[in-house]
Amino acid sequence: MKAIAAFLCGLMLGVGLIVSQMTNPGKVIAFLDISGHWDPSLALVMGAALLAAFAGFAWVERRGRPLLAGELALPPRWPVDRQLVVGAALFGIGWGIGGFCPGPGLVGTAALSVDAAVFTAAMLVGMVAANRFAAGGASSARRSFSRQPSDNAQ
Repeated sequence: MKAIAAFLCGLMLGVGLIVSQMTNPGKVIAFLDISGHWDPSLALVMGAALLAAFAGFAWVERRGRPLLAGELALPPRWPVDRQLVVGAALFGIGWGIGGFCPGPGLVGTAALSVDAAVFTAAMLVGMVAANRFAAGGASSARRSFSRQPSDNAQ
């Protein structure tokens, strides 16, 4: 059942990315170009996604647990560190240069877009390099991403 739900959620996300044109690098770059020919339409897409996520998390919180899992796995709350800031900056730079972020890049690759495939290959190389770099010293790469039940009361 979990595999079917995961597949349907992924399919729904992929279709939503295509319909909203998040897989179109020109549309994304026009959204990011606030000093030129700015296209604010993707802000509506992102706003709708935030509203849906907010409603979903509120429903899970009222229910006490997710529908298909024993507990809701959320990242722990920790201060903003250098790794997070550098990662966010690299994400933004890559998004602005290529017009893709990971989800639309994977959808575009599945749709046989050469640009998306190049982006996805570069993203995978970057992920491997980041993991090797983190494994060389920082134990933060091995952090657990499930919040303890006592953290939910905060």
